[in-house]
Amino acid sequence: MKLQDIRVCVMRVGGTNCDAETQRAFHELGVQADVRHLNELVKQRNLLDYHMLVFPGGFSYGDYVRSGAIFARMLTAKLGKDLRSFIDQNRPILGICNGFQILVEEGLLPGFEGVSDFPEASLANNSRGYRCQWVYLKNENKSKCIFTTKIPKGKVLRMPIAHGEGRFLFPKEKEEALLQKLIDNDMVALRYCSKDGADANGKYPANPNGSFHDIAGICNREGTVFGLMPHPERAFYWWQQPDWTSQQAMPQFGDGKLIFESLLDHFAKKL
Repeated sequence: MKLQDIRVCVMRVGGTNCDAETQRAFHELGVQADVRHLNELVKQRNLLDYHMLVFPGGFSYGDYVRSGAIFARMLTAKLGKDLRSFIDQNRPILGICNGFQILVEEGLLPGFEGVSDFPEASLANNSRGYRCQWVYLKNENKSKCIFTTKIPKGKVLRMPIAHGEGRFLFPKEKEEALLQKLIDNDMVALRYCSKDGADANGKYPANPNGSFHDIAGICNREGTVFGLMPHPERAFYWWQQPDWTSQQAMPQFGDGKLIFESLLDHFAKKL
């Protein structure tokens, strides 16, 4: 199988609004990417025709009840068996913003003991409401997460956020123990930080939503399921960056490209 033969499914429903940008990022790297509505996949039963699955950002089903909850229940009810097969085969799954919320609601993340029947964490309301701004992130993953392998540990990245419910939390009485499990299993991927890479320590604006331990993205135990609140597809090209008009010269691509390249590098090693 050649790289251009890899097929990516970008799944959408009503309220999804970042599917086209996510698809374009994959196309830029020479990979097939189809935007598919959940109902199409249910009708045609062909989710397993794809090598990767992406849940892009947006406000699925209007974020009624809470962000990602309805989409997650629809997945369980309509595609549960196929999705479980996808996971059991360690096929990569990426969740961006609303997609991260879906993965948590579906029990795919953190996934300490595999897929959970109930959410093990939450992505709660921000105390400051909806935030749309550029933030700095530091790669904390040592090697497990296949979505960050092309990013040196400790490297600072810049990407935008656009969410109202992105505050990563564990149950208060379990948060320290569960955080240690994340660290021990190399499941912490990205953390909010300052421009120079210093810890945000939960403080605004470096940590824009009060996320516990400054967590911006985590992976599962196998490193094949990854969720993050920032938008790599909105930091893919140089002209998407907020200061492109004031810079005399900029790299052709932004930091978001590294997320997609890391994922494809995982497949390239298997080809």
